[in-house]
Amino acid sequence: MLEPERHQIILEALKIKNSVTLQELVKLTNSSESTIRRDLIQLEQEKFLKRVHGGAQRLQGKLQEPSMIEKSSKNLQEKRQISKYAGGLVEEGDCIYLDAGSTVFEMIPYLPTNIVVVTNGLMHANELLEKNIKTYLIGGYAKPTTKAFIGRGALESLGHYRFDKCFMGVNGIHHQFGYTTPDPEEAMVKQLAISLTREAYVLADETKFSEISFAKIADLNEASIITNKLDPDTKEQLISKTNIKVVIS
Repeated sequence: MLEPERHQIILEALKIKNSVTLQELVKLTNSSESTIRRDLIQLEQEKFLKRVHGGAQRLQGKLQEPSMIEKSSKNLQEKRQISKYAGGLVEEGDCIYLDAGSTVFEMIPYLPTNIVVVTNGLMHANELLEKNIKTYLIGGYAKPTTKAFIGRGALESLGHYRFDKCFMGVNGIHHQFGYTTPDPEEAMVKQLAISLTREAYVLADETKFSEISFAKIADLNEASIITNKLDPDTKEQLISKTNIKVVIS
């Protein structure tokens, strides 16, 4: 079978379901594993899919954005693993920024209480106050899906603060295109927070790697990454561009 035919079969298989295994593709194309691996590498480089352990996954749409409720219920164990480590980076007396991301939300139980928190996360406020943490909510438009304050009001409010550390959620991490998210207005808030902090951290489970969303937040070197799992090929692409901590339970 010619290469273009194999590529078409692979992409058609990913249209039917979000992920396919290497063995499924071997059978569909009547090809060897090494041939399919080469095909997947090429298709990933051409941004048609992303490779995962044992196969490939369809890339998310550039504007696809799950709601906060949807995000909160996915990969919960992995998010808590990441957030527990991130919470341990915060020291007594720190002034920090917490982005409205679902993994960042899971940090709150692990934070020390003698800190100051600024956040654009509507859902974060009650949990922070329950811990008696001094909390500032920035203003702006309250976005229904992500429960995040964004827009001009958010940017103006955020500009009044400076941080020791900030913690971000993102939708995509890519070795060439950096950190991305679907909403340009939300990207601007994240971007500004990173520029106002001494140390910036992106909290991301393995599903965010090799994804590219519509709006750029920052280059990879502008924040360190905390994750729970990272395949060797992806790590090799990223390691020269940023600091990565893979949390092992």
